Amino acid sequence: MPEDLSIAAFRFIHTADIHLDSPLRSLALRNPELADLIGTATRQAFSGIIDLCIDEAVDALLIAGDLYDGDQTSMKTARFLSGELERLAGAGISAYIIRGNHDALSRITRELVLPDRVKLFGGRPEHVLIDRGAGERPVAIHGLSFAQPTAPESLLPKYRPAIADTINIGMLHTSLGGAEGHDVYAPCSLAELQATGFDYWALGHIHKRSATEGPGSKSAIVMPGMPQGRDINEAGPKSVTLVAIADDGAISLEERRTSRAEFARVAVNAEAIAEWPDLASAVTAALAAARAASAAPELVVRLAFSGATPLAWRMRRDADLLLAEAEERAARIGRVWIEKLEIDCAPPRAEAVSATDPLHELRALIDSTILGSDGYNAALAGIAESLQAQLPPDLRDLFGADEAGTRALLSEIAREGAADVLSRLQAGSGSETA
Repeated sequence: MPEDLSIAAFRFIHTADIHLDSPLRSLALRNPELADLIGTATRQAFSGIIDLCIDEAVDALLIAGDLYDGDQTSMKTARFLSGELERLAGAGISAYIIRGNHDALSRITRELVLPDRVKLFGGRPEHVLIDRGAGERPVAIHGLSFAQPTAPESLLPKYRPAIADTINIGMLHTSLGGAEGHDVYAPCSLAELQATGFDYWALGHIHKRSATEGPGSKSAIVMPGMPQGRDINEAGPKSVTLVAIADDGAISLEERRTSRAEFARVAVNAEAIAEWPDLASAVTAALAAARAASAAPELVVRLAFSGATPLAWRMRRDADLLLAEAEERAARIGRVWIEKLEIDCAPPRAEAVSATDPLHELRALIDSTILGSDGYNAALAGIAESLQAQLPPDLRDLFGADEAGTRALLSEIAREGAADVLSRLQAGSGSETA
């Protein structure tokens, strides 16, 4: 951050979508150590955010919704949160929080007693005016919380107008114009936000970071993303935004990484690899490159194998051995964990099942008739529904959050299962090249 901007600027950390103590959302996390790492990562990331606020001596921490993950009842979460906010208050730093759709469900939101320096905005629009002293413009932080877990209409018209001769900061939990994988909440457009005349809009809800700056960097609309991913669908570096707003309106934004455990999809090209040791070496090289590219303390990897290789059948048949091999290589590198293997390899054309082989007919039958049939899909959906009903509410989205997502996931599982069965049959027929 430029020194001249930080001297008289109002400085704060903007974060959202922390989802404290979010339950594990991947059945692949069967490794108890890995499950413990992911299970505590959101807490560690939040503690890191408090550390960052204190180290940077900021004026405030803004949390734009979804501090919690839903209908949580654990008072351990409440005690942890209270302790961290007390630590922040002890450093003379105020916190401003709005409730998002997940927070509206949480009992903790209603029961937790917050430190005096924490402002939790309610279900009616209001603002807090901060007097910064002689010669400095005051700051108005405008906020509005979700009173219910849904908000199908825009909340923007409820906000009070920008206050003249004041730095106006708005906090809003919103899906904006919509984003893939996110339900519609308090929708609005960037143009509508810009028209308010606010200097900064601190948004939350969408888990991917985005920032839109106005002409001359005199205003900004920021969706900080989440500070810690929870599964492979939230892969990549995660962060918060360090903001400085000077009295002349100039704004500086800095992205600060916060992930304690970063998820990553790592590709392994097995093309033409014919020997198992060479495949293991390719895994090592891919993992080492991914570890070097990540600044997070821990890296959680999903390995994706592709390419034509004589080992294709063996890789599927001995996927457990391949996983153990990958885990051993990851342990050697250090601070790397294997979450899952995805194997999308095929034998070279010359070694593929011939058209006269019974397995060729079986493969064609599965692909053309069984996997696409209404009866098969209905039976598969019935099994999924039965399993889903036995899961705790927080884990039921494992089979997809909506009908389309569930259908796509079940289709993928069916294709992978068919490929695994065929690989074992192929290996057993004696035509495999080991």
